[in-house]
Amino acid sequence: MRTDIRIVSLPFDPESELATFRSSLQNAGGLVSFTGLVRPSSQGGEVSILSLQHYPGMTERGIAEAVAGAASRWPLEAALVIHRVGEMTPHEPIVLVATASVHRRAAFEAADFLMDFLKSRALFWKSETGAEGRQWIEPRDEDYADAARWDEG
Repeated sequence: MRTDIRIVSLPFDPESELATFRSSLQNAGGLVSFTGLVRPSSQGGEVSILSLQHYPGMTERGIAEAVAGAASRWPLEAALVIHRVGEMTPHEPIVLVATASVHRRAAFEAADFLMDFLKSRALFWKSETGAEGRQWIEPRDEDYADAARWDEG
């Protein structure tokens, strides 16, 4: 299986990345992608800046292990994970996950699995800056519950 995992500090174009990913596929019957955007508001109010930090090397290894876990569960041809770090403003792409498989269900489930990992278990530290100042963000209970469903099977 071909994998492409990148942690980037500069903005990226999800459509261009997906076109490149799609052009490299040979046997896939389905390609599923998810693009996450910086939200303009949160529970704390309006968000002007989202800041993400990571642990270089360790964060990428964790994501690579999650991708390998997805490949062991579903017959994937390829997987792409691009995640931003640094400071971002509302509506900017923060994450792109794409998976490709001969069958659609495998691609859907693998992408869902990877997003659940990124939301709850990947080594990122997030803070939001808004009118009330800077606040650190932790995964929500729902994020942990979503990720835990993959532990059951």
